[in-house]
Amino acid sequence: MLAGASFIPLLGVPVGLAAILVGLASRRPGGRRVAWIGAAGIAFSVLLYGGLFYFGFVQRGGVYDHLRARLAQAELNDLVPRIEFYRLQHGRYPEDLDALRGEGGGLNPVMIMDPSTVSPRAFFYRRVGDRHYYLRGLGPDGEPFTADDLVPTLAPTSGSNIGLLLDPPRPR
Repeated sequence: MLAGASFIPLLGVPVGLAAILVGLASRRPGGRRVAWIGAAGIAFSVLLYGGLFYFGFVQRGGVYDHLRARLAQAELNDLVPRIEFYRLQHGRYPEDLDALRGEGGGLNPVMIMDPSTVSPRAFFYRRVGDRHYYLRGLGPDGEPFTADDLVPTLAPTSGSNIGLLLDPPRPR
């Protein structure tokens, strides 16, 4: 019974360790079998959670890519009002996205990492003069202003005071 419970998710490792200890300490004939079943339950837990971690956070080209892209898009869209609010408070756009974290040492948490990339990296932000800025997720290639970039879907209308620039800069 104890060894079989080691296959229950979240309980597998501690119950499996207990089954191994009980099985090895037992003088009854089935003690070794209890220990082996407990070890198999631990291996099952490790494989289950390792697989979930791999497919959820490491693998690219899988089923979670779309979800990571949606999360990155939502975070990117959330940054635009925060940047604009910063401008209202300080009279200028921030030098970088770290300025959005707040002067109080993190009282205003903000996601500035792009979760759609293989290893998390900051969203691309560049202030252009005093009135405009670029903001985008860099995509898998890590280069700004390429086809795989994510851009905010909050497009400024003509005559608005939003300084977000969506079109890439013109070459000089």
